[in-house]
Amino acid sequence: MRALYKAAAGPGLELTDRPEPAAGPGEVKIRVRRTGICGTDLHIDSWDDWAAGAIDAPLVPGHEFCGEVVAVGPGVRDVAVGDQVSGEGHVVCGTCRNCRAGRRHLCIRTSSVGVNRDGAFAEYVVMPESNVWVHHTPIDPDLGAIFDPFGNAVHTALSFPLVGEDVLITGAGPIGLMAAAVCRHVGARYVVITDVSPYRLDLARRMGVDLALDVRTETIASAQKQLGMVEGFDVALEMSGHPAALPEVITNLNHGGRIAMLGLPAQPIQIDWAKVVTHMITIKGIYGREMYETWYAMSALLTAGLEIGEVITHRFAATEWADAFAAARSGQCGKVVLDWEVF
Repeated sequence: MRALYKAAAGPGLELTDRPEPAAGPGEVKIRVRRTGICGTDLHIDSWDDWAAGAIDAPLVPGHEFCGEVVAVGPGVRDVAVGDQVSGEGHVVCGTCRNCRAGRRHLCIRTSSVGVNRDGAFAEYVVMPESNVWVHHTPIDPDLGAIFDPFGNAVHTALSFPLVGEDVLITGAGPIGLMAAAVCRHVGARYVVITDVSPYRLDLARRMGVDLALDVRTETIASAQKQLGMVEGFDVALEMSGHPAALPEVITNLNHGGRIAMLGLPAQPIQIDWAKVVTHMITIKGIYGREMYETWYAMSALLTAGLEIGEVITHRFAATEWADAFAAARSGQCGKVVLDWEVF
């Protein structure tokens, strides 16, 4: 099969021939149709400090995908050949305390597809049946390819009640944009998103936010004035990881405000902890998707009319992967999708 492959530690990937995997007991073999490019994939390609410490090459990366089941191993019960599927990229142990308690997204022995085991930047991928999500209602394969980051957006957005609330989202990357759409769909009063990229702020406006704010030239406090708010934001979703974002969020929250934090800080953040205590602010860390409650919510939201397709801004054939990675790295994009049916 054709696959994007990192043969050894160091920068770069190559599109080459690799052995086609077979489905073992309890496993499902999937013909990949589309894949999404994630920031993790860019790290693996460039081989930065994170990749050097986390990746054991050789490896086929890629964890955002949609495809069709072509074979199932012995013991597979609920997935059938011909099913259209996406995949939950966190393969869990099933026996640690969190797994046994139904909190599988908190498994202490998680093995990640495309990071710790071969992934989906290939014509075929094999994964456990328990990690396969069947689309019982047909879905555009481009959209199915981004269910993984869409799940991050849904998990973050639905961490707190949103109906009638004023919501602040810091970071208008693809996950922040999808989270904004979710907040609007489920009944938030105002949805404000911040960034420093005019491209992504314009995309946010097209996706229906009430206000898209360039924090280089405007303050979050000014957004409150523009919208006629008097008590601060009720819920905030921190998606950027920028060290200035969380303190600014806390400054603009109402008493009792709640923060769902998905963005990974690249450096320490100075927090006014006295204000967190005296204003009774809740800060909740978010990782991945709840397995599998988030997946049910994702499918239900789309069935109920949620529109997120506009977040996909670039599409490339798999053979054009280098151009696709460059587009994703440029920041002048939403989600970038690779087509594995075109060679």
